[in-house]
Amino acid sequence: MLDQIYRNILLGAGLLLMIYAELPASESRDSSTRGKYIVDHVAMCVECHTPRNDKGEILSAQYLKGAPIPLSPPPYPNMKWALKAPGIVGLTGYTEQQGIRLLTDGIAADGRIPDPPMPRFRLTRSDAEAVVRYLKSLK
Repeated sequence: MLDQIYRNILLGAGLLLMIYAELPASESRDSSTRGKYIVDHVAMCVECHTPRNDKGEILSAQYLKGAPIPLSPPPYPNMKWALKAPGIVGLTGYTEQQGIRLLTDGIAADGRIPDPPMPRFRLTRSDAEAVVRYLKSLK
């Protein structure tokens, strides 16, 4: 049951990203605020990149510090599936350009496509820049 809920959350996040990508960036919001909004409410990074307690509740004190994937892998023997979502606080290991490429083209710093359930994001450049700036500002 929880697997289905998490799958629906990821699907919803993907759909919201497609819708959000079509909206013009508000000039009244600064880049960091927009980046936080995308991370928390559109891409929903917290769902996989933040640890949970035994009840499945997100541990906000560990915000985006990496966590086991809360979904079971699909029953396909040849499908590669991530078991842990890395910490993305500070976007360690990524230059700004590599972070932007990950969010616009779906290509990681090492040149590979991240394993599912990480979606292959297609953010606009300005949205990707806002997300990267926000993540790099976190300590």
